[in-house]
Amino acid sequence: MTTLTALAATAAEGGKHSAKVTHWSDRLGWIIGLVLVIGLVYWLMRQGWQWRRTLQGGLPELPAAPEDPAELGEPLLVMDGRYHGSTTAGQWLDRIVAHGLGVRSRARLTLTARGLLVERTGAPGFLVPTAALRGARLDQAIAGKVLPEGGLLVVTWEHGGTLIDSGFRSEHAAQHPAWAEAITELSGERAVAFSTEKTEKEGAR
Repeated sequence: MTTLTALAATAAEGGKHSAKVTHWSDRLGWIIGLVLVIGLVYWLMRQGWQWRRTLQGGLPELPAAPEDPAELGEPLLVMDGRYHGSTTAGQWLDRIVAHGLGVRSRARLTLTARGLLVERTGAPGFLVPTAALRGARLDQAIAGKVLPEGGLLVVTWEHGGTLIDSGFRSEHAAQHPAWAEAITELSGERAVAFSTEKTEKEGAR
């Protein structure tokens, strides 16, 4: 009886060990499957990005920021914050990725009588000449990014025959109204207006 009991105990222990091996094998299979799914999603997103870049290949190079910002004259306003992306004007989900416009980054904005200088960390800076400005407004969504109402300063500008909306968020959102007013004033009769009603409804879904 003692020998049979010992054999039964050994078999039971062996069964336990086998169960553990099977358990880890299942986990490993799930992990590998998850990694493959994430890789596939990333690849599809990358392909979509490349497709958009190809479609937007006709967009000219952006006006370069001057090496010395002082060349633009006395600053009217300066703002530190984030650049959240650009879209076709009035269409907050139609992202523009050409020439680095799809890269979100920290940014410093400087507004002068000669235009809007956008200096970005980790991405190319660019200049929007005054003649290209088409106004600005307070909004809450751009390029798939949704923020509280009025949480975005959206600057509309024209480049290569395309109207573009670029979204910025200041470190101090209370600055946004002054910026929207100043940019719209600089734009003069060229300023265009877009309703935010549709954006608010879509952002709330």
